[in-house]
Amino acid sequence: MISPSVERKLAKGWQEVLAPQGLGYRIKLLSQMLSRKFQDRLEPYGLTPFHWVVLCCLWQEDGLATSSIGEKLQQVGGTLTGVLDRMEERGLIRRERDSRDRRIWRIWLTEAGKELKHVLPPIAVEIREEAMQGISEAERERLSELVDVAIANLS
Repeated sequence: MISPSVERKLAKGWQEVLAPQGLGYRIKLLSQMLSRKFQDRLEPYGLTPFHWVVLCCLWQEDGLATSSIGEKLQQVGGTLTGVLDRMEERGLIRRERDSRDRRIWRIWLTEAGKELKHVLPPIAVEIREEAMQGISEAERERLSELVDVAIANLS
């Protein structure tokens, strides 16, 4: 069953959902462009944007369970496990079994992982500022709110 709002939009024409004009396509394009630019800046550190988001989780709360990181990032275990393996090999994190539940692995930042907190966020800010040129603070906040609503609608 199609909702009345969808029926009205279809009656007006469906061209607005077609790539490259479609909002979803443009958001995907923006995401790819940001990710590519960030990847270029992370490359000298041997990191990827996925490493960045894991580090962000741990900078906010060190010692998270692997499953908690996966939930926060909405990632499946196999993908996250490989990323954590590479981060551990690079000496950015260490894994420890939870003292109360041996089934749980906790992820802790090493000194090298902690030090990146002083290096990487300024890079992310530079890229964000480049992307948001000409957009006021109020518009940025509203954009962020709208994206959160769309994400919640689809979750």
